[in-house]
Amino acid sequence: MKTTKTLVAALALALGVGTVSAEEKVLNLYSARHYQTDEALYSNFTKQTGIKINRIEAGENELLERIKNEGANSPADVLLTVDAARLAKADELGLFAPVNSKLLESRIPAHMRTKDWFAFSTRARVIVYNKATIDPADVQNYEDLANPKLKGKVCVRSGSHPYNLSLGAALIEHHGEQKTEEWVKGLVANFARAPKGGDTDQIKAVAAGECGVALTNSYYLARLMRSTKPEDQKVVEQIGLVWPNQKTTGTHVNVSGGGMLKTAPNKEAAVKFLEYLASDQAQIYFADGNNEWPVVPGVKTRNPALEKMGSFKADGINVGVLAKNQAAAQKVFDRAGWR
Repeated sequence: MKTTKTLVAALALALGVGTVSAEEKVLNLYSARHYQTDEALYSNFTKQTGIKINRIEAGENELLERIKNEGANSPADVLLTVDAARLAKADELGLFAPVNSKLLESRIPAHMRTKDWFAFSTRARVIVYNKATIDPADVQNYEDLANPKLKGKVCVRSGSHPYNLSLGAALIEHHGEQKTEEWVKGLVANFARAPKGGDTDQIKAVAAGECGVALTNSYYLARLMRSTKPEDQKVVEQIGLVWPNQKTTGTHVNVSGGGMLKTAPNKEAAVKFLEYLASDQAQIYFADGNNEWPVVPGVKTRNPALEKMGSFKADGINVGVLAKNQAAAQKVFDRAGWR
C-alpha cells in the first residue's frame, strides 16, 4: 500500500503542483477565485519575480478538504478565496500561518486584515431597484427592506450564501442578534419569491419586474454595465443603484483575500506573492479586471463602471469581526426562515 506521502506526491504531480529542483522558483497557489482576468495578475507576478505559479482552482470547500487531507505534505503555499466567512473557515481549521510583513501592515488597512489573513479587494453589498415601480427614498438602508410597504417586492439569493451571511454578521455587530432577527423576519415576509439563483439573477428579476428591489454584490452590476450585449444594457437601463446606510453605518463590503499556509514548502515565495497582491499594479488588476475596489487606499483605477457608480461611505467594521459573527448569523437566518 502506498504511503500517504506517496499518494499526495502522486496527486500533486497529476495536478501540476509538486516538488521542483532547487534552482527553480515556484509558488503553489490554491485559489477559489474563478475569474479569467486574474490570469494577467498572476503572469505579471512571474514576470516581476521569476517565480512560476502552479495553480489549482476549485470551490472553497473542495480546496479546504484537499488541504486537510494532504496534511503536512500539502504542496499548497497560498490559499485565495472570497468572503470573510470562507477565510475565517480556513483560519478556524488552523491552516494559515502568521505573516510578518511590514509592507502588508503599511499597505493594507488594519480593519482589512487579521494576524493570519489579508483582504486584497472589496465588493459592496448594494441595493438595486426597479425605476418604474420603486421610489429610491424607500430603500436607502438595509433595514428598509423589512418595511411592510415592500411586501412581495424583495428578491434575494439563499440565506446560507456567505455574501448574505457576511451582511448578517455586520448587522449583528451593529444591532445585536435580537434586532437582526426581527429584521430578517420582516425581510422574509417581503419576499417576492423563494430565494434562488445568484446575484445576477436577482438584478435581472428586478429589471423584469418580477420583484421591485434586490440585494447584490456590486461587481455583478458592474459586469452588466460593462457588457456589450444589448440584453444586458437593457437590464441596466431598468434599474437604479442605492448605496445603503450612507447616513448611518455605511455600506457593507465583502472581501477577497488569502494567506500563507502553515505547511507551505515555499514560504519566501508565498510572502512575496502576498506582498505583490498589495502592490499598486496588482490592486489595479483587481479593480479594472474584475470590477472590485482596491483595498489599498489611494490606488487610482480606470474602471468606467466603478467610476459611474461613484463614491460611497463603506462600513469600517473589521473583517475579523465579520468572520466571528458568521455562525450567529446563520442561526438567526435559520430561525427567521431565510433559507
